[in-house]
Amino acid sequence: MAEQKGGRPIAASQRPTGGDKAAAVTKKQYFRRKKVCRFCVEKIDDINYKDVKMLQSFVAERGKIVPRRISGVCAPHQRRLTDAILKARNIALLPFAQAL
Repeated sequence: MAEQKGGRPIAASQRPTGGDKAAAVTKKQYFRRKKVCRFCVEKIDDINYKDVKMLQSFVAERGKIVPRRISGVCAPHQRRLTDAILKARNIALLPFAQAL
């Protein structure tokens, strides 16, 4: 156990972390490619709620709508996409949730 002379244990925030060693090692930097909106690239202006195959790619395995930060869709298209998915769910083209 790491203890001081007085017998009191050292708090976790006061323990040495070896931060000086980490500075010496250069970390490999990863280049993350910027996500581009699929609808803007293909110039799709209206998102059809009947196109289940396309909508299915924006719905997660459990039935949740995939967020913008993951799908890479721009904000206006994400709003239209959400409306289309909700319409498709209401007329039973898409499930609300997957069975467990």
